[in-house]
Amino acid sequence: MKPVVTLLLASVLFVAGCQSLPDQPSGTKNVSAIPESTSSGTVFLSAQHCLSEYVRDLAKVHYGPCLKIISVDGEPPQVSGDGFIELPVATSATIGTSCVYRHADGSPIPATMETTDFRITPQTFRKPGERWYLHAHKQARQIIGCEPTLSRSKSPTYKTD
Repeated sequence: MKPVVTLLLASVLFVAGCQSLPDQPSGTKNVSAIPESTSSGTVFLSAQHCLSEYVRDLAKVHYGPCLKIISVDGEPPQVSGDGFIELPVATSATIGTSCVYRHADGSPIPATMETTDFRITPQTFRKPGERWYLHAHKQARQIIGCEPTLSRSKSPTYKTD
């Protein structure tokens, strides 16, 4: 029985020793940690987003307009793997957008595409690390044109049901 206790104690000490080791060698970055940008003052803005709304009367989804960010201060955006663009907190920027409406099957209607700019002021983003969505409009139905609306939600600001 004594060898079993000794083996168990040795195993516990080994595991405890491994847990106290640093996660990575010094001088290297841990890529799985929270992004450095969060602590340095950036927010995350969805590079593209489509609105839709469930219509109870018809028991179907109405596909609203889609918005895509095509530029940030005149330059193509750098989109991360999860579909977001990092923007600095408390700074001004001009976001170039492209909006397009969709058919009932969700496919785009090319003739409805238009572009417009959305201005960000130093007061727009105050808290680093937040995720934001730029919608093509405030609602998914009964609208015309591209009027970008900033939201923390993926859903339309107003329901038209």
